[in-house]
Amino acid sequence: MTQQTLSSDVDGPLAPVPASSLRALGAAAALLFADCRESDILRIAAEAVRSVGGCDALGCYRVVEGDYLLSPQPRPAPPGVAAQLRAQHGEGSLRLPGHRWGWALPLRDRCQTVGALVVGADREPQQPEMVLLTVLAQLAGAALANVASRERACADVPAPTAADGDLAAAVLRLERRNRVHETLSGAAAHGTGEQGIADALARLTGLPVAVEDPFGNLRVWSGPGRPDPYPKAPPQQREQLLHRLAAHNAPLRVRDRVVVLVKPRAEILGTLALIDPDHQAFDEQLFALAHGSTVLALELAHQRDLAEIELRLRRELVDDLLAGTDSDSAFARAEAMGYDLRGEHYVVLVHGDDSALAEAVGRAATVLDLPFLQGRHAGMIVLITQRRPEPEALHHAVCEHLDTAPVTIGISGCCTRPADLARAFDDARRAINIRLRSRMPDGVTAFDELGFYRLVDAARADGQVERFMREWLGTLLDYDRDHRADLVYTLSRYLECGGNYDDSAAALHIHRSTLRYRLGRIRQLTGFDLRDVDTRFNLQAATRAWRFLSLVALPT
Repeated sequence: MTQQTLSSDVDGPLAPVPASSLRALGAAAALLFADCRESDILRIAAEAVRSVGGCDALGCYRVVEGDYLLSPQPRPAPPGVAAQLRAQHGEGSLRLPGHRWGWALPLRDRCQTVGALVVGADREPQQPEMVLLTVLAQLAGAALANVASRERACADVPAPTAADGDLAAAVLRLERRNRVHETLSGAAAHGTGEQGIADALARLTGLPVAVEDPFGNLRVWSGPGRPDPYPKAPPQQREQLLHRLAAHNAPLRVRDRVVVLVKPRAEILGTLALIDPDHQAFDEQLFALAHGSTVLALELAHQRDLAEIELRLRRELVDDLLAGTDSDSAFARAEAMGYDLRGEHYVVLVHGDDSALAEAVGRAATVLDLPFLQGRHAGMIVLITQRRPEPEALHHAVCEHLDTAPVTIGISGCCTRPADLARAFDDARRAINIRLRSRMPDGVTAFDELGFYRLVDAARADGQVERFMREWLGTLLDYDRDHRADLVYTLSRYLECGGNYDDSAAALHIHRSTLRYRLGRIRQLTGFDLRDVDTRFNLQAATRAWRFLSLVALPT
């Protein structure tokens, strides 16, 4: 494998990161945590910028008495950068002469910004490159913190007799921080996901750990004392917290927690928190929390990237299946996504105006335990399922996650080969079109339950249905129009009731004598003998077509 994808722009093409960039980052990390001086750390970080992120290192700045001073570099400092760094607290977009894009990556010691790595390029790097550059800056900041710890330990030695103890304490701090780095990086490298990272952080700090998504929903908990149910702040309060964390740009105590943003770049992926009601979190725990947020940001960005890839592949497969594709290719592609295309399948179309419709349909299929492929076609959500969903249960499960109605669903008949899915899609589209043209579009129509109306819908294209209907009902239709009568509807109900006078009168809410009069009038106008079997058959077909084309609710 020569490439690895870390993240992607949702609206753009996926951006694979060469494995060489990852190796360069690993090599830089090893050098940064060797026994280096401050100047060596800044030099190593600057030299790694090109191989890690494809940018130019324009300067490493150190914060001295509140000002940003350029450390020795082979090129002069770009004018105005120091002032921008002061205004932006060493982070964010910069205006650079001669470059269309510039960015400052903060170097932090514990929760304090101690410098900035300034990079520039002719174009803005893609998100995966920025994630790697952010990690490089985090590692450089941690290395600077180690150097500062060693220097403080040496400076604070009052006498040779105390040197051994102070040096031992400094070494212990370095070992602890190296252990933090190795433990969290190992948890990510072993593929244990965000739960493994949270478990590692809980072991390092001795405190419970919570990972929440941007909306405040719990993603992962590690350690004792998990609340049940888990509390969720109102949206406005959550938004205020995210703004505070972004402005603070470091771990922040919020009541019984110490919270930090999980943010690989500008996009917030969630929060990471230590549960600390007794205020036990100090420098080492805060260092572990900050480093944990960096590792977790990489993991969540990678998860989102994989989900986006799978979603695109599923949509492409659904499009190809509905258009018609060879079975061997379809079987292989579906199997790669964990879906078995062999056996019976159904196509489900869902129509609605809610922006959350696609998510609601996916959740409903999951709740109903339907193995499915999901896509979008002709403005509708498409499901290919291995089982025929129960219509009312599916409609209820979809509507449960939406705020607006109607939701119209069409279900195809069964097909057993991938090549038949295109036909099944046409059947589902017929079913949903019939439902959309009815007086009750909010609901489900299954193609194999349409019966006679399948023939009516199929024959509409060339006008055969309208001609047949006029041939048998034209006189009555004209009479109803001119006299505001209901003879066609009366005839329809009479035929649907099998010619039974009592049932027909009850269905029409009229007296038997009124019904007898209307039927006599129908005979006079048309000349038809309603006792003739063929005549009754053709008239019933014509009245059903009339009901269908007039958008009258289908008979039950």
